[in-house]
Amino acid sequence: MKNKFSRTLATALIAFSLAPFTSCVGDLDQTPSYEPTTENVYKDPTLARQALARLYATMAVSGQQGPAGQPDIQGIDEGFSNYLRQYWMAQELTTDEAILGWESDLGVPEYNRMTWNASHPFVRAMYDRIFYQISLCNEFIRQTTDSKLDSYGLSDTEKTNFRAYRSEARFLRALSYYHALDMFGNVPFATETSEVGTTAPQRIERAALFDYVEKELKELETELPTPRANEFGRADQAGAWMLLSKLYLNANVYNGSNRYTDAVTYTKKIIGAGYTLAPSYANLFRTDNSTTSRLEIILPVRFDGVRTKTFGGMTFIVHAAVGGSMSVNDFGIDFGWGGTRTKKNLVNLFPTAATVTDKRSMFYANGQSLEINDPATFTDGYGITKFRNVSSTNVAGSDKTFPDTDFPMFRLADVYLMYAEAVLRGGAGGDAATALGYVNALRQRAYGNTSGNITAADLNLNFLLDERARELYWEGHRRTDLIRFGKYTTGYNWPFKGNVRTGTDVAATRTLFPIPTTDLTANPNLKQNPGY
Repeated sequence: MKNKFSRTLATALIAFSLAPFTSCVGDLDQTPSYEPTTENVYKDPTLARQALARLYATMAVSGQQGPAGQPDIQGIDEGFSNYLRQYWMAQELTTDEAILGWESDLGVPEYNRMTWNASHPFVRAMYDRIFYQISLCNEFIRQTTDSKLDSYGLSDTEKTNFRAYRSEARFLRALSYYHALDMFGNVPFATETSEVGTTAPQRIERAALFDYVEKELKELETELPTPRANEFGRADQAGAWMLLSKLYLNANVYNGSNRYTDAVTYTKKIIGAGYTLAPSYANLFRTDNSTTSRLEIILPVRFDGVRTKTFGGMTFIVHAAVGGSMSVNDFGIDFGWGGTRTKKNLVNLFPTAATVTDKRSMFYANGQSLEINDPATFTDGYGITKFRNVSSTNVAGSDKTFPDTDFPMFRLADVYLMYAEAVLRGGAGGDAATALGYVNALRQRAYGNTSGNITAADLNLNFLLDERARELYWEGHRRTDLIRFGKYTTGYNWPFKGNVRTGTDVAATRTLFPIPTTDLTANPNLKQNPGY
């Protein structure tokens, strides 16, 4: 990673229109009237606020211009390079939940078949995205230390605001380091104290990175705003608790430890913070989910059809899922890209009886086959109608190309299921009856009544893995879930896994992605993950 991403946050800054900040980013067609420098950005509270917005925006947009033209990272089509798009593909296409039909596009077949290598373009793009975001966060934190703030001649109120921004930047850095921990394991490591562009970053072992992320998040518990005190779309204590819960639930994978009691503790913190389930499951994935589902969504990646123009993110998630005989008007878009469908494994998790309706079962079967014989054929595999660019009242979004729908990265339903799992795995401080109640709360929303409720005898780990799929499919959780449950590489298969139409086991090393060859070449401190 030596000399990679040499641009500072100042030169990456776009003059966002931050009225309100909750849009996270402003009009990407605007540019500054002058070239911002590190000095004038951080002496100006308005520019510093825009710089913070840029950190959030990096999850949603792909470059400096929008929707394309000045990409953040090189070596891949800008639309493919988007952080959320890459994260979604890594977590979904490599599992039983999704397949992408663009088999002629470089990188797609290897994800569909779990045959990627260290030169794979999507692996490299995900890795580069993570560390680009970390470098931006490091620069923001570096320029907002207390000593720096004293030198800028700011008022006490402005300094207080800057410190709050710095805490959010630290959270966003911890989030990206968590993604690195989960997907790549042993990675290059740098913080705000590291020298910029002079020496190659040192390699950090996965267990040490776990400790670092945990320490950062626990310090941020008292620094971030209380739950929902911040503007929607910005980090608060509940975001830190959520990330800690995920860290602890997966600790056995990350460092071989049992942290289920900690997972119980932190999921209880979130549950006790006043969040509630949205009345409608479908509305969680509509353009007005920031209002209809505000009390369930703990942290979204925000999108706006006018202000966040990108061919990644929700543009990809909504458009790529539409094809065949599906009506573009139902999705509030101009045209479908005919790309993503689901595999029969997910469909078969839902009730088949015509008299039993699970409202989470958002499949499109008209003209589609359940079996996938050819990944390139859109009509092979059921369509998914979950994400749309229409409101809860079926009003189309502000732009038919670029959706307004926010992506719910963290939400309360996931917390309920994590609590239940941690309890079943032996975590202290919770109880099975409460866990059962949380699971049934999700099923009551799904069924509209108590007809889908389960009993204590039904609640086991296998059921929970299936219930996580029913509740959270296509939300970027599945790869991590299957690994945690020991079903990702062996013992459970899906179409085209291991490059076999019916699916076959793959090497256990696939639970980590490889370190890209480009970074291994550039940084002698790194080592390749086993098996690549």
